[in-house]
Amino acid sequence: MRVSTLYDYFAAASDAEAAAALDQGPADPVSAKGVDPEVELGMPESLLTGVDYDTVFDNPRWGDSIADNGEDRCVLTVTDELRAALATADAGQLAAVAVPWSQIDEFDGEAEPAHLAARLTQLATLARTATERGQRLYCRVAL
Repeated sequence: MRVSTLYDYFAAASDAEAAAALDQGPADPVSAKGVDPEVELGMPESLLTGVDYDTVFDNPRWGDSIADNGEDRCVLTVTDELRAALATADAGQLAAVAVPWSQIDEFDGEAEPAHLAARLTQLATLARTATERGQRLYCRVAL
């Protein structure tokens, strides 16, 4: 039996506020099934920021666990650099990034660029709202 993991991206004013979403879930999340912040978001961050993947991977806020119930849920950080890049990206940039992103090994050749562009557009909207409110981005992972 295959376990389906849910990834809910959301904005919060602080790590403590975001950690509170561990049990109750975040308000107004962007659900992104199959888009793990520790695995699949490195490529779009690299492409949008122009920073090489290794530098993205070394960022201390990339997938840092701030809350974990030890069983089936955790809350992870999303980098401020990705939030800023998404907040300023236009539809053309997001569509262009979706093409090479769809080809990463982790998607096993099953990702459609149009679907990923739509997901990036949703995340960009969240990032713009978070930026306007002085918030950061997070991801609640639930098995």
